[in-house]
Amino acid sequence: MIKRNFKSNDIFTKKELKKLHTSTIEILEKNGMEIQSEKARKLYQENGAKVKGKQVFISEKMIEDALKKAPVKFKLHARNPENSVVIGGDNTVLSPGYGAPFVMNFKENKRRRAVYEDYIKFTKLAGNSDFIDVVGGVLVEPTDIDDEIRHAKMFEAAVKYTDKCLMGSAMGAKKAKESIEMAAIIFDGIEFVKKHPVMLTLISTNSPLQIDNRMTDALMVHSFYNQPIVVASLSMTGTTAPTTIAGALVQQNAEILTGIVLSQLVNPGAPVIYGSASSVVDLKTGNLAIGNPETAKMFNGTAQMARYYNIPSRGGGSLTDSLAPDAQAGYESMMNLMSAIKSGFNFILHAAGLLENYMTMSYEKFLIDDEMLGIIDNYAAGIKVDDEEIAKEVILNVGSSGNFIAEKHTYNHMRDLREPVLSAKKRYFSNEKQPDTDQRANKMYEEILKNYQTPKLNKGKAAKLQEYIKKLKK
Repeated sequence: MIKRNFKSNDIFTKKELKKLHTSTIEILEKNGMEIQSEKARKLYQENGAKVKGKQVFISEKMIEDALKKAPVKFKLHARNPENSVVIGGDNTVLSPGYGAPFVMNFKENKRRRAVYEDYIKFTKLAGNSDFIDVVGGVLVEPTDIDDEIRHAKMFEAAVKYTDKCLMGSAMGAKKAKESIEMAAIIFDGIEFVKKHPVMLTLISTNSPLQIDNRMTDALMVHSFYNQPIVVASLSMTGTTAPTTIAGALVQQNAEILTGIVLSQLVNPGAPVIYGSASSVVDLKTGNLAIGNPETAKMFNGTAQMARYYNIPSRGGGSLTDSLAPDAQAGYESMMNLMSAIKSGFNFILHAAGLLENYMTMSYEKFLIDDEMLGIIDNYAAGIKVDDEEIAKEVILNVGSSGNFIAEKHTYNHMRDLREPVLSAKKRYFSNEKQPDTDQRANKMYEEILKNYQTPKLNKGKAAKLQEYIKKLKK
C-alpha cells in the first residue's frame, strides 16, 4: 500500500465538475440506463425510479441518497491481519494485472494462452511483492480449467499461496455466492464475512449505458453480504463512448452512479468504489491506445469525480501498448502509474505485469513494474522537515568550502537512499556483461519462484475448501 503525502492533482475547476455532474443527471433522467436484470429493475422501481421496459431512469435525489450512505473509507480484511488495508483517504491499495488471456514467453519472444500454472506463479510474485496488497480475481485467465470451477480454483490459489486481501467473482449470482461461501470457509464463518469486508469484486458496466444480468446479479449478492465492489465503466472512446474525454467521462459517470445506487438499495452502507477502466481508441487503426497521455488525463478526471462524490476511487496502473517489456513499456507504464498515484486513486488494478493493452501478462514486466511501485512509494512519502532533516547545525559546522563526508549526520543518514531491487546502479566496466533490465527481471522472477515460501494455511480450512470445490464440479 502506498501512502500519499501530497495533495491529489485536480484537472477540472469546480465549475467544470458541476457541468459534468449536471450533464450526467440529464442523461440519466432523459435516456436512463438499460438494466437487463428484472430483479434489479424491480428494486430500482420500488425505490422511486421510473422504469420503461428495460430502461431505468434515475433521479438526482436517488443518487444523492445513495452517496450519503456509501462509506468514505473502509477496511479490507486479509486472513493475515497484518496484510489488511484501508481503502480510502490518502491510501493507494494495489492489485496486479487482471483478465489477460495471454502470457508472454520472454525467451521465445511470443505470447501463448495462459494456464493455471501461470496463475499460481503470478500469485506467488504478488505474494512476494512489498507493494501488492490484493490478489485473486482473474489475475490471468487460466484456460485449462473448466469454466464452472475456474473462479473457485483461482480463489484457492490466492488463499493457498498468499495471505493477502482477496478478490471475488462477478460472473453472475451463483459464482458470486460461491465466492462468499468460500470466503466463509477461510475466515470465521458467514457471520464474520457479513460484518467484515474480506473480498473486493470488479463489477463492469456495458458501454454505452447498460449493465447486464451477470454484473447486476453479482453486484446484488456481494452488496447483500456487505462485500465491497468496484463499479467500473470500460468504455472506449469513439466506439462505445464519445471520442472526447469529457464526453466519455460523463457517460461513464452515468454508468458508475447507476451501479452505486443499486448497491445502496440492496444494502445501505455497503462499501463501494467509483471505478474506471475506460480506454482511448486510435480511430486510425481501431486499436486501444492506453499508452497515450489521454489515458492519464482520463484517470485524472475519474479520480476527481470520485472525490466530488466523496467515495473511494479505482483506476488503472502500469498500462502500456507495448508488446514486450522494453523501453516503451517502461515510459508508458510509469506515466500511467505516476498519474494514477498523483490523481489520488485509492485502489489501482493492473498495477503490475501487463503488456499489449490488457491482453498479455509478462513475468518480467511484473518485476519491472514492482520496481516502479517501490520508486513511487518512496516519492509519495514526501520530504520530512524537522531539525534533524534540515541539518542546520551540520551546515554551520562544515561552513564554506568544506565537505560532509566525515560528518556523523552523514553516517546516520547514509542508508536513507532507496536501495533498488531490480535496477542497475553500477558503473560501466568493459570486461563485464551488461544485462538489460528485462534480462535481469527474467533471472530474478525464476529465483523468486524457486525460493518462494508459501504462508501457512490452516489444514482443516484448506481441506474444506478443496471439498467445496469438488462439489461444484458435480
